[in-house]
Amino acid sequence: MNAMGTLKEGDHQVVAVAARDLNSAKDFAKRFGVQKAYGSYLELAKDPNVEVAYIGNLNPQHYEVAMMMLEHGKHVLCEKPLCMNEKQAQKLISYAREKKLFLMEAIWSRFFPSYQYVRKQIENGVLGEILSVEAELGLGFLDKVERLQKKDLGGGTILDLGVYPIQCCQWVFQQPPKSITATGKLNKDLVDVEMIGELKYGDNKVGKIKTSALSQLDNKAIIVGTKGQITLLNCWCPASIIDVDGNEKTWPFPKAKHQFHFLNSCGLRYEADEVRKCIRAGKTESDIVSHDDSLLIARIEDELRKQLGVKYPEDD
Repeated sequence: MNAMGTLKEGDHQVVAVAARDLNSAKDFAKRFGVQKAYGSYLELAKDPNVEVAYIGNLNPQHYEVAMMMLEHGKHVLCEKPLCMNEKQAQKLISYAREKKLFLMEAIWSRFFPSYQYVRKQIENGVLGEILSVEAELGLGFLDKVERLQKKDLGGGTILDLGVYPIQCCQWVFQQPPKSITATGKLNKDLVDVEMIGELKYGDNKVGKIKTSALSQLDNKAIIVGTKGQITLLNCWCPASIIDVDGNEKTWPFPKAKHQFHFLNSCGLRYEADEVRKCIRAGKTESDIVSHDDSLLIARIEDELRKQLGVKYPEDD
């Protein structure tokens, strides 16, 4: 909401908000000047003034709530992970296609100017042949965050953090990995609190990924080619990179009305604008985070979890 306020006036309008607790929805609506507040997601789904719904609730609820929105004719932007596994993601995507509605997993990283710049550098051959990607995301305080620690809340670092290093490897190599290996550490609820993985793409091309809820990692993505390398700083939301010439390149954010609570949250503006552009163009998916991209990421997440022994009720 705060990030969308930095976009061109009139391009976006938040007309309603819904939460399981009506008072929570009302508090949000009051703070950000939203006209309607609902105490259930179904009420929002039935609102004829809602064109597209952003789903940001707990992981296990993504599939159900996204389906509900699609059933009522709403376009959907759903937080990562799109669903709990590839099976759910396939059903959701198939239904969106059947309804001819827009659906996208909210992998905001790819819409940052830094990511778009790196994509052009790769395509223009500045890095030469890409040999490796090393991407990690670890936030040491997450061992105290309940939703990440409990299986029934869809916890685990692979689903919560893993999408970022995984998608970065996929963004660079643009093909499915030929093999996947992973090790990690589980908590007492049998969800992963650490994961170290390797994605091999053939011809000695490799993606090395790491997630942690126990340790603060460097949180960089280093892309290495035969002609040089580029480093994405804070790889899940990079406002800055170290370019192939060794110099730092930064894309400043515009000033927002309210203070943000999390790093570079103003960058959510970029994916919101992509959703608007796609819907106005009559598209049902984005070229930047396509349905096939989301399915492949879910498949990789499934395999990583399988190797670590992490299983959710939704997997049955």
